[in-house]
Amino acid sequence: MVEYGFEVLLGIARFWAQRVNWSELKQQYVMLGVTGPNEYENNVNNNWYTNYFAVWCLKYIIEVSEQIKTSDSARYDELTSNTHLDENKEFAKFKDIIENMYLPESKELGIFLQQDGFLDKELIQVKDLDASQRPINQKWSWDRILRSCFIKQADVLQGLYFFEDDFTIDTLKRNYNFYEPMTVHESSLSPCVHSIIAAKLGDKLRSYDLYQRAARLDLDDYNNDTEDGCHITSMAGTWMSLVKGFGGMRVREGKIYFSPFIPENWISFSFKVIFRDNILNITTTTHEVIIQNLSGGDINIFIFDESLFLKENSKMIVVQKLN
Repeated sequence: MVEYGFEVLLGIARFWAQRVNWSELKQQYVMLGVTGPNEYENNVNNNWYTNYFAVWCLKYIIEVSEQIKTSDSARYDELTSNTHLDENKEFAKFKDIIENMYLPESKELGIFLQQDGFLDKELIQVKDLDASQRPINQKWSWDRILRSCFIKQADVLQGLYFFEDDFTIDTLKRNYNFYEPMTVHESSLSPCVHSIIAAKLGDKLRSYDLYQRAARLDLDDYNNDTEDGCHITSMAGTWMSLVKGFGGMRVREGKIYFSPFIPENWISFSFKVIFRDNILNITTTTHEVIIQNLSGGDINIFIFDESLFLKENSKMIVVQKLN
């Protein structure tokens, strides 16, 4: 950030600040005419994911500014001069948007709305869609797709995936149970995110089903498009499903956490990650988790929220029934 990231982040924040407008009707800031992660809809108003991310970006530039100002005031003065930043004026605008951004939701259902008017759609679950109609991007006109409730890939749930610590488990569950049944997963980006959230919610069977969809996307040609090439994103998503889903890996406030479980009928699985120069090997079996610190010095990690201290070139075994 000090070297060159600040200018980029400030440019993005300035973009968001001019992309919103004040709604006299709502007495809040709104964002009109966007395409959210669900590419089966475009030119929508107030996509929850986009509005939430814009607010996060504005919060982040203010946070980073304070960090640089404290650590290197001379460099901060140089950055503000180079970017013509009037901190008092621009940050006041950013804070006003942060405090008054419209984030669509249904209080009755307890969910965030993908965008304005989503509940006006005919809400049909994918299980009730005739298999002959799939994939819909090869069977339907775009007009029909745009009017439908069907979601190509995680949208609201993509935001909840990124910002899961901002929300309660009940909020995650309500949104997952509402949106996943309407998601056709006609994107290589989609199954892994849903698999990870399902694992977070303790739905191990659904998590494993979606992992398999990610792993076998091209092998089974789920979306009738493998002839166009292999989906590299789904290969990465398979790794994510295993490590962040089954392995429960998270990084919070500079610390690494694992909450693994083992899928039914599996005997064990293992993976390696590099975290701050430490190479960690995590092996999960039906009854224990074996953590090895292969190199990089001593480190504290968390297993099932329990802090463990691992010396370099050592291992620790946590005994727990994981099925």
